[in-house]
Amino acid sequence: MTRLLSGAVLAAAALAAILFLPLLGLRLLACLVAALATREYLGVVDTGRAVAMAPIVLVVVMACWWVSDPGRIVVLPVLLVGLAWLGAEVIFRGYTVDQAAVRFLAPWYIGMPLGMLAAVQALGGPRATLLLLATVVVSDSAQYYTGRAFGRRSLAPAISPKKTVEGAVGGLVFGTGFLAAAGPWALPLAGRLSLGLLGAAIVSLGICGDLFESRLKRTAGVKDSAALIPGHGGVLDRIDALLFAVPAYYLYLRA
Repeated sequence: MTRLLSGAVLAAAALAAILFLPLLGLRLLACLVAALATREYLGVVDTGRAVAMAPIVLVVVMACWWVSDPGRIVVLPVLLVGLAWLGAEVIFRGYTVDQAAVRFLAPWYIGMPLGMLAAVQALGGPRATLLLLATVVVSDSAQYYTGRAFGRRSLAPAISPKKTVEGAVGGLVFGTGFLAAAGPWALPLAGRLSLGLLGAAIVSLGICGDLFESRLKRTAGVKDSAALIPGHGGVLDRIDALLFAVPAYYLYLRA
């Protein structure tokens, strides 16, 4: 019941933000979510060395803010800032390349996709944003229920033993079908074939994003990235699939 109630509250809040917030408000909200997710990410990937979170969170928020402006499609400034930061941590702070690279990943893994999500609203309007979120929700739900009903073969036993091949196929079929069917409502100029391909890409990338975060948590020996959302874990747990799926959708809209 707790999971259901908190899920309903999250869904209502997301819907209200998409429908009523101006672009500036959405960009600020994306930066807030990016900051929270980054803190959780660092807590998961830290291998025992104390991490100065503030500079990393700041870079992630900067990346999110920069990319969320639909007029900016050049990511070179974000890359240059990240590379400078990576070099400084290795040369001046004594981190190994592996340790610094984990932190270097944060703007690309969290900041830029969330910035792209805000930019999607500017490029395609609320309907385009709702279509993306609904596709991810439909896919996740289909994976769960088809996996429970028909799941026999594990998809990635070393990462997430409960995920099955049958569940992934169910998510792919229903998620792709949903986007192909509902796509013209949000993207009237798009063809059915391209929408179907887009749906397959979004679902496949979403599954990869889910498994990616599961690998991070399994390596760290934790069940959830945080306990911020009752019954759901942390912010990163809720957006893991979306982080991988958004860039493909964003590039589709730009094209």
